[in-house]
Amino acid sequence: MWYYYLREVLSMEYDYLKQKRILLVDDEEQLRELVASILTQEGYAQVRTAGTVADALSLAEAWKPELAILDVMLPDGDGFELLSKLRGKGDIPALFLTARGEEEDKFQGFGLGADDYVVKPFLPRELLFRIAAVLRRSYKEECPRVKLAACELDFERAEVLRGEERLPLTAKEFELLGALYRNAGRIVTIDGLCEAAWGDNPYGYENSLMAHIRRIREKIEENPSKPVSLLTVKGLGYKLVLAGK
Repeated sequence: MWYYYLREVLSMEYDYLKQKRILLVDDEEQLRELVASILTQEGYAQVRTAGTVADALSLAEAWKPELAILDVMLPDGDGFELLSKLRGKGDIPALFLTARGEEEDKFQGFGLGADDYVVKPFLPRELLFRIAAVLRRSYKEECPRVKLAACELDFERAEVLRGEERLPLTAKEFELLGALYRNAGRIVTIDGLCEAAWGDNPYGYENSLMAHIRRIREKIEENPSKPVSLLTVKGLGYKLVLAGK
């Protein structure tokens, strides 16, 4: 059971981390476009690029990136120098992506505080795993804890918090709330919720879904008969409304 809890927590955390601002610095335009495309297709929503130290510093000053992916060899300096200047403005996590794979270069990069060092040529999937790992380590304190009108959802512990009371979530309740949270404020269809809870063959689970929704409301709503957080959208599905939204 806890394997599924952990999988869903990491999925929600990863979705959150994909909103982080990523600065990619490389002097090769084609490579910048390739890596930016890989990140965008993976769901990273905020990726900007630069080809020089000067452009990177200017962009960083205005945009405040939350992760830097740096080449070592740049036309007006190098990535080591750039990392030092970026770190002078804030503790930004950084990953080197470079053709310079000598041990001395790696030692210099890690010595400056780089979080990882990837040598070209690279596998896109490996790069994505490395980026995700750096983001999780750097921003792990922001694991989902969600405020609703009458309670809080603690996804790390799979619990509903109501004052001093802690109500554990079952595996299905957890998976359903996870799907609703990832789409907070938007309608999640009945089929989509059934698939989230029961897998690739969700048909025939509509009655079970309604029973789970009723039990979830008993845990999260002040008055389950008049829900304000988990709403029914007639004929379509359900919607989770966060506090203050």
